Amino acid sequence: MSPDRKVLMKTLEAPFERHRITTLAAVMFCYLFYYTGRQSFGFAIPGIEKELGFTKEQLGWCSAALLWAYAAGQAINGQLADRFGGKRMMALGACLSFGFNVILSFMTSLPGIMLAWGANGLAQSMGWAPGSRILSNWWSKSHRGRVYGWYVFAAGCSSVVTYATSNFVLEWDLGWRWIFRLPVVLMLLGAIVFWLVAKERPSDVGHANLPAETPDDAPAISGGNESAWHRYRVGLTCVPFMIGCFSIGFQNLARYGLLVWVPVHFLGSKLEDAPSPWLALGLPLGMAIGAVSAGWLSDRVFGGKRSTAIILFLLLAAASTYAIYLLPGNSPFLLPLLFLAGFFVYGPQAGYWALCPDLLGAKHAGTGTGIMNFFAYLFAGLGEPLIGSIIDHTSTSAMFTVVAVACVNAAVLMCFVRR
Repeated sequence: MSPDRKVLMKTLEAPFERHRITTLAAVMFCYLFYYTGRQSFGFAIPGIEKELGFTKEQLGWCSAALLWAYAAGQAINGQLADRFGGKRMMALGACLSFGFNVILSFMTSLPGIMLAWGANGLAQSMGWAPGSRILSNWWSKSHRGRVYGWYVFAAGCSSVVTYATSNFVLEWDLGWRWIFRLPVVLMLLGAIVFWLVAKERPSDVGHANLPAETPDDAPAISGGNESAWHRYRVGLTCVPFMIGCFSIGFQNLARYGLLVWVPVHFLGSKLEDAPSPWLALGLPLGMAIGAVSAGWLSDRVFGGKRSTAIILFLLLAAASTYAIYLLPGNSPFLLPLLFLAGFFVYGPQAGYWALCPDLLGAKHAGTGTGIMNFFAYLFAGLGEPLIGSIIDHTSTSAMFTVVAVACVNAAVLMCFVRR
């Protein structure tokens, strides 16, 4: 038996299994409430419009400020997580995001809202890649699709929590400002529990760390320690990985197009027979279940071929969202189609994140996740003012067409990623 195999067998003892499942649960619990700090903006848009008089395009630029700040932060925080570890960064990001949300709730000017929301994007960027780094320390490639599926499932459930708590704030008639005050208390709670429970790596609790994974085509390291530049170079010179980055850009444009503007579509309706805003919960519920399903499919059905599962889900997402565009606003098929749109739009995320360690090695999982998330939110930020402007000149249902086109573009690009 090889030395690496002996190390791997040793780590599979019962205490190790218990510790890594506990860490996975802690990371998931923290991220379960992370989105209360950044996906509530759509519920606040109608109230901000009414009180402060801004247009949807202007508020779309505010949303873009968060997404672009998030993208810039991901490009930095991914490699910082590889260098310094993810636990401190993930907990600190939640605490800072809580503070910036509260600050935004007192703003009355467009620059003030944009600045606070953009700063919040930087804080939020300290969550996903550092959490991914922790999971890569505990789980090998054979389990990674499912583990990332559970991580993305927590993120999908976080969208459900955000939609539900924001709806409660509006139903209690507290006003849009309390959307940025009450739900984020849960994020603070999640950070505290995570800090007390999660472990950075197996060696922190007396286990052997997993054997290092380095793909055969990864650039060689000159010297003992990697520089930040080398970590970035590993990702930026991997052509399949970069194509995947552009693909997730279109996928995330579609995702945030739905997350931000579906609440506006319901809350802004003037039809007497318009459906309840609570029907919008079908979208994040579908996202949560789709995340787990796609991760399982990529591991068990497609044998680790992430691109096949991603392409399938994206094409079905395009069909579902375009079908919503064709339906009248009071159609009984609206709820199931919203569920399917969320299921297929968000499902591919597990496969995308698993591609980072698959293509770059577990050692560069944080950097790869950061680079990929940079492109994801760069594209999502471009989509927000575009969709806002289109809605200003047409109707909110037009955003479903934009989402469908973005999904098709993402699927076409993934045809060139063979892993």
